[in-house]
Amino acid sequence: MVKVDQQKIEEFLERGVENVYPNKEELRSVLMSGKKLKIYNGIDPTGKLHIGHGVVLQKLRQLQDLGHEIVVLIGDFTATIGDPTGKSKTRKPLTRKEVLANAKNYKKQISKILDLKKFNVRFLYNEKWTNSLKPMDLLSIASNFTVARLLERDMFQERIKAGEDIHVHEFFYPILQAYDSVSMDVDMEIGGNDQTFNMLAGRTLMKKMKNKEKFVLTTKLLVDPTGKKMGKTEGNMINLDDNPIDMYGKIMSWPDSLIDLGLEVCTKLSIKEVEELKNKLSNGTNPRDIKAILAKEIVKVYHGEKDAVMAEKEFNKVFKKGEIPTEIEIFKIEKREYPILDLLCDSKLTASKNEAKRLVEGGGVYIREEQKETKITDWKEKINIENNMVVQAGKRRFIRIETE
Repeated sequence: MVKVDQQKIEEFLERGVENVYPNKEELRSVLMSGKKLKIYNGIDPTGKLHIGHGVVLQKLRQLQDLGHEIVVLIGDFTATIGDPTGKSKTRKPLTRKEVLANAKNYKKQISKILDLKKFNVRFLYNEKWTNSLKPMDLLSIASNFTVARLLERDMFQERIKAGEDIHVHEFFYPILQAYDSVSMDVDMEIGGNDQTFNMLAGRTLMKKMKNKEKFVLTTKLLVDPTGKKMGKTEGNMINLDDNPIDMYGKIMSWPDSLIDLGLEVCTKLSIKEVEELKNKLSNGTNPRDIKAILAKEIVKVYHGEKDAVMAEKEFNKVFKKGEIPTEIEIFKIEKREYPILDLLCDSKLTASKNEAKRLVEGGGVYIREEQKETKITDWKEKINIENNMVVQAGKRRFIRIETE
């Protein structure tokens, strides 16, 4: 049964929302009418789910709690094409095997936000209907779009100016995503603001093929001070399967400029609580104190109260008191001498020797043995390996050595 709760509907329409198409007034009217809507969000399994997905999933949860039908669409076909959104070059196509491997734990992660025990949430896969299309079907669907309209996309214009190629299959991505809306006969699609073009393509196709309005709601994006979104591509994402300690630490490393937005779109704090924290921040409260609240609240969303408290204590232990974390990954070594760059890379403390070199030169590498702490300043140095020694890379990465 659909609930008509004006306060919750207003929060849904305002909190973390960038735009509503055709407009908020029409969507508000439909939500207040008590009509049951079918709403979907499409996720291409190109990698791990991250906190940006979590922002959209929280909007879906608001509608699920009001009794509407929720569809999580796994783009197991569209992911093999590769969404060109925001890409200056053509994406490398994924194999179906890669796509299915990426989607393996999606349901478990999504269950941290959506209540999968309720009847009003379903998972669908677009390979089911897309692969059944015949050439004539594709031509008929594509005839609803013009090349001029598809070329309006910012990233295509940028590629043209830069002399980069635009491949024909990239034009099919928004067309096939649009067909998802038609196939599922949805009433609304929700996604990040960077997906506006693709979602509006679905709105266009719904009107032409079904003579039906499809609402589109776009959410605000988590962007860093340079305007880059927090996501896979930029390497600054928080994964939904990150452990509580890593998640807390990553949030504490956010720039202060992200605090207000993070409170609004990433937490379950009430609007009143969010505004109170924003006011404290603007009135001179130390941003680190507000960020600590933000970090704890976000960890609470994905891991619960107990783990959030634990992550906070662990962070304070390491960063305020300068102590070693309670739990550290073990790295087993047979060697008795190890070049520092090799040690950092082989233990996965850094992704490359170049990163390791930069970290050493920046004064971010330490060796800890009992009460002794040594900063490594020479990237050519060879480390004498001792059992139980701790290697620290940066502020949050540690390994404990075990000799074999």
